[in-house]
Amino acid sequence: MSKRISVIGLGKLGAPLAACLSSKGYRVVGVDVDPLKVDAINSGRAPVFEPGLDDMLRHAGERLTATQDIESAVTETDVTFIVVATPSEASGDFSLRYVLPACERIGRALSAKDTFHLVVLTSTVMPGTTDDGVRMTLQQTSGKRCGLDFGLCYNPEFIALGSVIRDFLNPDFVLIGESDPHSGDLLETIYKQVCENTPQFARMSPVNAEITKLSVNTYVTTKISFANMLARVCERLAGANVDVVTQALGLDSRIGRKYLKGALSYGGPCFPRDNVAFSALARRVGAPADIARATDRFNRGQIKWLADLVQGSFSDEQGTTGILGLTYKPNTDVVEEAAGLLLAQELDMRGVRVMAYDPAGQRNSSRALSHHVRFANTALECIEQSDVVVLATPWPELCSIPREGWLGHSTPRTVIDCWRALQHLNNCEGIRYVCLGTGGTSTTPFASPFPFRPSKRKQPYRVDRASKTPSTNIPERSGPTIVT
Repeated sequence: MSKRISVIGLGKLGAPLAACLSSKGYRVVGVDVDPLKVDAINSGRAPVFEPGLDDMLRHAGERLTATQDIESAVTETDVTFIVVATPSEASGDFSLRYVLPACERIGRALSAKDTFHLVVLTSTVMPGTTDDGVRMTLQQTSGKRCGLDFGLCYNPEFIALGSVIRDFLNPDFVLIGESDPHSGDLLETIYKQVCENTPQFARMSPVNAEITKLSVNTYVTTKISFANMLARVCERLAGANVDVVTQALGLDSRIGRKYLKGALSYGGPCFPRDNVAFSALARRVGAPADIARATDRFNRGQIKWLADLVQGSFSDEQGTTGILGLTYKPNTDVVEEAAGLLLAQELDMRGVRVMAYDPAGQRNSSRALSHHVRFANTALECIEQSDVVVLATPWPELCSIPREGWLGHSTPRTVIDCWRALQHLNNCEGIRYVCLGTGGTSTTPFASPFPFRPSKRKQPYRVDRASKTPSTNIPERSGPTIVT
């Protein structure tokens, strides 16, 4: 294990990636333009929120260091992972405004090296980028030839925020788009030494790997939306239960159980934008993308549907809605495109009073929500001051609140359980329990009795589209995802 590795970008994926590689014995140099992230790594502290990262950094010890100097990091190492942001453009394409400058500096460092160096692009990019953008930039700035003097691979990760470390060390498969077989062999060797399971390797050309990466998330979002469509159907039929239906569907090997959880809209930094990017790709090459577009349209429509349900639950038009959960999933502080956050924006725009609580996402949410939305200090405070409460994110601590914490309201409090995780509230006196995905008179969605009132406030701001929880009563969507 003589290879030394540099990781450019110490964000949500880069920092755990660097920690995992160094914890397995590699000497790793992390690089980031943010001095706070660099100082955190050099002090053995996690620069981002991710469960288990602090422990992994302690295990890595002195094998992991960090710097702001890309060229020195490349000079000192044999392999470089590029894990910088690729923000979405208005067209749906991914921007290279951080990737290409990093490649230019890598190329300058390569020009002074006599040994073979492997460059691995992990950031999410549009098909054709690795060959046409990254390779050409590296060759032009280094004066060297890809495949002979240096290698290039496209290697997106399939991980989920909240379980990045576990997913990186135990991948379902490893996707490698290689410029040449030698480069692919080098990268496969690294994964075989790092992974704690025995994953399959899918090796192919860079363009095929780029298409595969987008296709995985586009397919998964379609599967989630299908489960949500089933949930809406089950809510209209007495005795129906979407979990019973999807569990049976998942037994068919052609379908599988992962991501078949009828609940709320998908969100996060990858699913929404990758789906849109796939549509943009198809549009550019003149191919149809009806399914991807329909999935995105259906997903976004779920927020307005839920807002209608909330408004229709008020006995007093001046009531307050409590939203429990603002992150797009448990065990992360990421709120991008999260259902709870978008619901708060939608209700706020309609003039509905909103109070919200999240164990980890309130700071990030405060940047995207107007000053009209209030934040509670605890989940119990949010419940106490709300007439209608929506469980939007199934954090274990929110799902385990005993029924006593939900009582004490002057009129029956409506609880909208989007994840079927609060069933101990069913038939609880003083609670009108609305369990999404199940049929019956108490769960059948109904139109809001209040007409839509356009607000004079600005349209809601959407954050740029950029683990299984340990609770046995939350059959959560599980499976790979890709972080850029």
